[in-house]
Amino acid sequence: MKSYRLPLGIFLLFFISQFSFAQDFQGVAVYQTKTTMDMSNWGRADMTEEQKKRIADRMRSMLEKTYELRFSKSESMYKEEEKLEAPGSGPNRWGAMMGSFSNGAQYKNVQSKQLLQEQEFFGKQFLIKDELQPLEWVMGTETKQIGKYLCFKATAVQTVDEFDWTKMRRRGPEEKPRVEGDSTASKKEEVMPEVPKGVTVVAWYTPQIPVSQGPETYWGLPGLILELTAGNKVILCSKIVINPEEKQDIKVPTKGKEVTKKEYNEIVEKKVTEMREMYRGRGGQGRPRG
Repeated sequence: MKSYRLPLGIFLLFFISQFSFAQDFQGVAVYQTKTTMDMSNWGRADMTEEQKKRIADRMRSMLEKTYELRFSKSESMYKEEEKLEAPGSGPNRWGAMMGSFSNGAQYKNVQSKQLLQEQEFFGKQFLIKDELQPLEWVMGTETKQIGKYLCFKATAVQTVDEFDWTKMRRRGPEEKPRVEGDSTASKKEEVMPEVPKGVTVVAWYTPQIPVSQGPETYWGLPGLILELTAGNKVILCSKIVINPEEKQDIKVPTKGKEVTKKEYNEIVEKKVTEMREMYRGRGGQGRPRG
């Protein structure tokens, strides 16, 4: 990780907080996530405004979620809160693709730099083993109050995984090149959503909770991250409990076939290609459901 120098005020607050918590302290933080998507170009050109609205409502329900982060000085477990109803698969093939990804528990150890992610993909369970990737945080002096905690701002530029659907942006229908004798060449067809190569990350962290933890894969700041914006995703902490009465177990995940991140991405890429070829084999047409 790129070294950085803490502003004096942050250093003092972090230093004092280190002595306020026992080395074995624990905490639980609840986060709400929201992802905005431009639906203006979603679907076929002949889709009605009512159909687009239904798509937007379904996508919103898939992308607005609640997570719980259990954390200690060195470890954390991040997991989506269970819902009674199963999320919809969406009205088209990309909605179905997104619905086939089911994130399980995510484990981070900031001392050993270990990252483990339980992941279900098209009915198969995987355990993705990776190394925690550091971000080159730029520390600021700007502050704001989040609940009872004083938070400081930090920014970074993050390289995006090409299969991170939450950061995708719609390219819209493209015109197929006109080829003589090809009756379908003049039709517009949908293309796969585009994922940008990098996004700006803005984090608000509090040295009053002196752990280098945060939601998802974010970490590396001198305090718990309470709010974070990455591209079109916003993550907000809505509740914090320090040293809850019931001890919070942080267990290393073991469920699923062990694969590296590279191996998992190759599996996903192969399935995406299969779905794309299957769709093209049907002439690129399909009616939205509902």
